[in-house]
Amino acid sequence: MILVDTNVIVALADRSDTAHELCRRWLEEQTDELALPITVLAEACYLIDRFGGPIAEAQFLDSVGSEPARQFRPVDLTDADLRRMSELVRQYADRRLGGTDASLVAVAERLGITTIATVNRRDFDNVRPRHVPAFTIVPT
Repeated sequence: MILVDTNVIVALADRSDTAHELCRRWLEEQTDELALPITVLAEACYLIDRFGGPIAEAQFLDSVGSEPARQFRPVDLTDADLRRMSELVRQYADRRLGGTDASLVAVAERLGITTIATVNRRDFDNVRPRHVPAFTIVPT
C-alpha cells in the first residue's frame, strides 16, 4: 500500500501542473493499493474545486472509495493518529510540517506503510518515522 499526498492528487487533476505528467505516468504503472488519509481527501477536494471547479472535484471523488474499481482508498484517522500528528507538528515546527503531512506519517506508522507518493520531498526526506529509518518517496 502507498499513501498519496495532496500534491499528487492535485497534479493529476490539473494538466497545467508542472508535476502532472510525472504523476500521471506513475499512476498508470501502479499495481499497489493507493490510500488517502481523510485529511488528504478533504484538502484535495478543496484545492481541486478552487482551481478546477466542482466537476473536477466530483471526478476526483468518483475515484475514491473502498470498492475495487476505485483508485484511491480513504483511510480514517484514529485518536492515536491525532495524538501522533500533534507530536509531529510540534517536533517539526521549524519545518512547518502541518497537519495533513503529519497525518500521512501517523497513518503510515500505524499501518506499517513505508512508501509515500508526494512531489514534496523536502518535508518527507527530513521526517524520521518510528517504523522505518526513512520513507521511500515516489514518484521519482
